[in-house]
Amino acid sequence: MNEERREKGDVDELREVLDVVSERVPALLRAIRDVLYSKEAAESMAEAVAIFYEKLVEAGVPPKDALEMAKSYMIDVRNLFGRKGLSLGDLGKEGPK
Repeated sequence: MNEERREKGDVDELREVLDVVSERVPALLRAIRDVLYSKEAAESMAEAVAIFYEKLVEAGVPPKDALEMAKSYMIDVRNLFGRKGLSLGDLGKEGPK
């Protein structure tokens, strides 16, 4: 009987942990999305790409090649997460997909 009570306690504890995780993980992912897609993030990315392009051209890379390299330098986070089966656009919806 003691073993059964301990197992029930373990199940209850696991249930509590999963409840907390199901609440906090979506909020964390939404916060990450908001950081990545904020006005400030867009400005920082634009500045970084522009500087990268300028430095390539200054180093003697032909502008056309520098442009292609700058395009490759940008990381589309939506595609990165999408390949893993997570859509950042779905984070505003409640409940599992």
